Amino acid sequence: MKPFLLFCFISCCSLFGYSQKTSTKEHVELGDVNWHRSYDDALQLAQKQNKAVLILFQEVPGCATCRNYGNNVLTHPLLVDAIQTSFVPLCVFNNNEGEDLKILKKYGEPTWNNPVVRIVDPQGKDLIRRVSGNYSKAGLITAMNSALIANGELIPEYMSLLEEEWTSKQETCYLSMYCFWTGEKEIAKIPGVTGTQAGFMHGKEVVRVDFDNSKTNAQKIQKMAAKKSCGDQLYTEEKGYRKDKESKYFLQHSPLKYIPMTPLQSTKINSALAYKEDYLPLLSPIQKALLKKVNSAKGKGFKNVIEQDIRTSFAKL
Repeated sequence: MKPFLLFCFISCCSLFGYSQKTSTKEHVELGDVNWHRSYDDALQLAQKQNKAVLILFQEVPGCATCRNYGNNVLTHPLLVDAIQTSFVPLCVFNNNEGEDLKILKKYGEPTWNNPVVRIVDPQGKDLIRRVSGNYSKAGLITAMNSALIANGELIPEYMSLLEEEWTSKQETCYLSMYCFWTGEKEIAKIPGVTGTQAGFMHGKEVVRVDFDNSKTNAQKIQKMAAKKSCGDQLYTEEKGYRKDKESKYFLQHSPLKYIPMTPLQSTKINSALAYKEDYLPLLSPIQKALLKKVNSAKGKGFKNVIEQDIRTSFAKL
């Protein structure tokens, strides 16, 4: 395992450009992102790389809201990956004098304030409206994706998945069928579905389906699934449900079972594997780097992390 740990460290340093940033990880308010601290340097790098600058105006050390933003939002592995690969991250302390205060005044930001995010172009002009009062992963990823479009860039597919997953108004239903492994791959294709899981209920094979109720409903899902012989009966209550040990069958038989994923990622990639579709765009850069190492090691030293919490799985790595 030691060579693997060394690889991860080297890969992360290379991928995220740690040597170019000032380490600020001692502050819980800043999460796991390695932020630039010089406004001029950040803009210069943005111009060189043709990237937008994601500016976090943050109270450091800060109040409970500031600490929670760092702990709950800025530590999600894929969000951190997106910030550090698609943007130039810059942090401005709103309770500091000197250079920090100059940048606060430049953008008209208040001192001693809750977290605010502004995303600006390489010349320092706002690309989107400032993010204020929304301290959620959904608020940040939505702003990031909007800023990429405003900057003339394409949104990576994995970032689109994150926005879809985190902004969904989730409900759950259960569909019985002749084969839940087939059901998972088919139901994952239905618009509005955000998660699937193979299991048993009332003596039948079923698929638990998580879906965004702002885009679809249980009856529509059953109707579409029935066209693929995967919607025999609809259940809306969890009573008697038991998960199958080989949920995500196609992931289970792939090296991708060792890659920590979000529920929507694993649902979509499991289906893509079944149909022999290209799944790589659904992975973030750090996930792709990890998959390369898994393949090189032929899975030795890795553990199956299907349907495990992505934060916990990455932390163990």
